[in-house]
Amino acid sequence: MSVYQKIISLLEENNIPYQARTHEPTLTSADSARVRGESMSTGAKAIVLKVQNDFCLFVLPANQKVDSNSVKQYFKDQGKRVRKIRFASSEELLEQTGLVSGSVPPFGYPILEYPLFVDPALLKNTTISFNAGALTKSITISTLDYEKVAGATFFDFGVLPSS
Repeated sequence: MSVYQKIISLLEENNIPYQARTHEPTLTSADSARVRGESMSTGAKAIVLKVQNDFCLFVLPANQKVDSNSVKQYFKDQGKRVRKIRFASSEELLEQTGLVSGSVPPFGYPILEYPLFVDPALLKNTTISFNAGALTKSITISTLDYEKVAGATFFDFGVLPSS
């Protein structure tokens, strides 16, 4: 079953209304927001990071970037010493998920085999939109429904990029 089909199944099994659309391939968060006719802040940007020796999925508003110091501090507070954080390479991402950069949805287990961490700023909007396992497929759901089914750990790790 494709990642897209797994997401649809998860949403339908939990009686979550969603809007699915097919569009031109979008390689960036800005492209995705443009084709969906939405603000970047409503987009859920999903990033796979290698934290020390483990891969994890981090999700934040598409107009923000990951603050690695906040991620390190969170894990330190959990009793884990983290010296190194890096983005998963394109090869690692493809090998582990079968997905290309930009197509990763904001779901860890059971969709993707990663622990899921979400910045609470994502929940400030009433809906979120995300690429759903393909650069040409997007889904929009309510943030309350996302919070209900995502099974995420929430902490602040997103920052607005400096101009």
